[in-house]
Amino acid sequence: MEGTQLVQKAMNFRKLHSSFFILPNAWDAVSAKIFAQCGFQALGTTSAGIAASRGYADRSMPFDTMLDAVRSIVQAVDIPVTVDIEDGYGENPEELVETVKQIINAGAVGINLEDSTMDPQMPLYDIPDQQKKIAAIRELGKRIGIPVFINARTDPYWIKLETPFTKLEETIKQAHAYQEAGADCIFVPGIKTVSDIRTLRQEINGPINVLAVPELPPAHELEALGIQRISTGSGPFRAAVSLLQSIGRDMLDRGSFELMTSTSKISYDDLLRL
Repeated sequence: MEGTQLVQKAMNFRKLHSSFFILPNAWDAVSAKIFAQCGFQALGTTSAGIAASRGYADRSMPFDTMLDAVRSIVQAVDIPVTVDIEDGYGENPEELVETVKQIINAGAVGINLEDSTMDPQMPLYDIPDQQKKIAAIRELGKRIGIPVFINARTDPYWIKLETPFTKLEETIKQAHAYQEAGADCIFVPGIKTVSDIRTLRQEINGPINVLAVPELPPAHELEALGIQRISTGSGPFRAAVSLLQSIGRDMLDRGSFELMTSTSKISYDDLLRL
């Protein structure tokens, strides 16, 4: 992809955050194309979906496997793509920068960087360390002339810190630090109560991203609360797999193909055209 085209995509993606939009998360070329055909203006990737579809648990997928999926997704659509890079595929800012460089070279315009460690004894990375990573990505974008969009994910709600107050207080503290380091948007997966979302909006300047989870308020309420972006994470992938599971059980338990045939809205010819 030419540099000028990538810059324009990056700018278009950044502009989306000046209002409200829904960002679906794809795991392969077909899911990306379907979301694009639905009319979404941009899409993200789901690390969990990509990993599971290739036989890996989340956070255990090799980087090359993820990068190959990113290339196929970017090449499948004309809309901007942002990539879930988990905790960065690197032990230090230098390795993280190399990760992001390859993601951008693949044609993506943004990244999602999370701060959970998967270690129960130390569930979140130290703030100064995470700030260095964000600052390094920001510097990379300036150096290569691509306004890489940094979605800084903070996980107090996702890892279920002890009390609601602790979750909210820690989220706000992390968010301020990440914005100071150069983050463009703050992503808070797991937050879902109106009161917490309202407080978060009052305490944080700039775009906020929430995750579509059970009991999350509907899109129009979140827009009214001042949220800019709702992403879906692995939700669409898990829903697709759940349907596949139901189809399999329908075949074996009832000897029926009704569920498969009744839910197949895309014909074989349509599939080939994808």
